Amino acid sequence: MGIAPWRWLFALGLRLLFLVPAGVPVRSGDAGFSKAMDNVTVRQGHSAILRCAVDSRVTRVAWLNRSTILYTGNDKWSIDPRVVLVANTKSQYSIEIQNVNIYDDGSYTCSVQTDNQAKTSRVHLIVLVPPKILNISSDVTVNEGSTVDLQCLAIGRPEPTVTWKHLSGKTHRVVSDDEYLEITRISKEQSGEYECSAANDVSMPDVRRVKVTVNYPPYISDTRNTGASVGQKGTLFCSALAVPFAEFQWYKEDTRLANGLDGVRIENKDHISVLTFFNVSEKDYGNYTCVASNKLGNSNASVILYAGPGAVHNRSSSASAALTATCLWFSILYSLTKF
Repeated sequence: MGIAPWRWLFALGLRLLFLVPAGVPVRSGDAGFSKAMDNVTVRQGHSAILRCAVDSRVTRVAWLNRSTILYTGNDKWSIDPRVVLVANTKSQYSIEIQNVNIYDDGSYTCSVQTDNQAKTSRVHLIVLVPPKILNISSDVTVNEGSTVDLQCLAIGRPEPTVTWKHLSGKTHRVVSDDEYLEITRISKEQSGEYECSAANDVSMPDVRRVKVTVNYPPYISDTRNTGASVGQKGTLFCSALAVPFAEFQWYKEDTRLANGLDGVRIENKDHISVLTFFNVSEKDYGNYTCVASNKLGNSNASVILYAGPGAVHNRSSSASAALTATCLWFSILYSLTKF
């Protein structure tokens, strides 16, 4: 069924009216017809009410979005179910746009026919959009000294501010105020999580994280020389920091030690290696070499198993006993001199 002729002519007239650049804006003194609001600001997902003040002399009214007719009087022209008429009285002609989105943003026109004269008033709908991160770099693994490029692309209205932070322990240090973050010649200290935050004050910031893993060769961070008495248990300790974790080997002079042979056990866990002697003999004393290696390199350190601590402990006990005897002797002499 075609559109009724009067509706078609009315629609054409409204479109022509809307497109005329010289349309006279309504002044406060014009027949009680007040100027519509300059703008309406609403957050995405909320409802916006566009109000147009009229008087009893008005014969026809309509709301348009750009050149599209939304309502004429009580008749709905828009096929969008979110657009509804909320007031058509002698003093107000208003529509509501429910669940607004960014595509609703723009200029709306209230067109009024009065005394055979058409007048228009415009409302600008501003839709605020919370920040949202659309694209962010994936977790990345690189070798120390490489260049790392991270990106965090976000949208929102107003345009969100993007900030990168390096999360290191309890420290959250800002490293970039841009969507893009470039780290040249990255070091192992720069590994960890990087947080991207997009904010525009419309709502809470949108936050995402990227993990940066930096591979680096081992360096031995700690060793412990150990004393053990013959027949007792002795333990040597070696710690090496590396990514990926280092593999450990133990040597005495040029001989590599094997786990479970000659009364020794080698236990490796993460960055620590422990060499245990279950029954220390004289031949076990001496210098040992701990070697830590991964695909990027290796490091080594000397660790000593020496005689003790039993002998040292015994010498300390003898010295203590001698000191006690000396103190007792001086105490006896002092008592005798008083008589």
